Amino acid sequence: MTDSTPGDPTEQEGRGARRRDAAVTRQAILDAAVAAFTRHGYDGVGVRDIASNAGVTAMLINRYFGSKERLFAEAVDVAFAPRTVISGTGADLPRATARALVTRTAPDAEELGPFLLLLRSAANPSAAAIMREAIARHAGRHLTEELSDGVSAELMLAVQAGVWLMRSVLGTTALAEGEPEELAGRVESLFQALADPASG
Repeated sequence: MTDSTPGDPTEQEGRGARRRDAAVTRQAILDAAVAAFTRHGYDGVGVRDIASNAGVTAMLINRYFGSKERLFAEAVDVAFAPRTVISGTGADLPRATARALVTRTAPDAEELGPFLLLLRSAANPSAAAIMREAIARHAGRHLTEELSDGVSAELMLAVQAGVWLMRSVLGTTALAEGEPEELAGRVESLFQALADPASG
């Protein structure tokens, strides 16, 4: 039997493995949380459900995240950080974003997880506050920088959410069955007016 000292490579490798294991476990919990909150909303899922899906204990989730609310905040940050619809920059932003929105809300398109998470959790005041901050930190900040106007940025986000709700969730006839290029052109006009209010 050999003893390991603090500078021993064997001990350093062990510590590295523990760090890697902790990172993998934490990521598994976050992945399970994003999926669960997206599917069921903040009020529709508990820590034990997420723990079961992640293959860990509820106690371990509390050790890593402290509470369900803090876990939700990190899950929202992970879900809201990517730009799922907002595309292009500068003068190309209205056109690129309008086309991305129409493509991502098509009947056969993959579900937009961040929008579903928003819809299914918004009724809870604490969850709504967390999502409001995440929107401001990610999509809202990007659009405000692009448009130099917070009101225009939030109106553009509101149009995106509304089109997604009417077209993908409710499936209203005109939007769900509309010709994609024509629909994208109309949405682009709305976005263009927000990007350049003086032109409206």
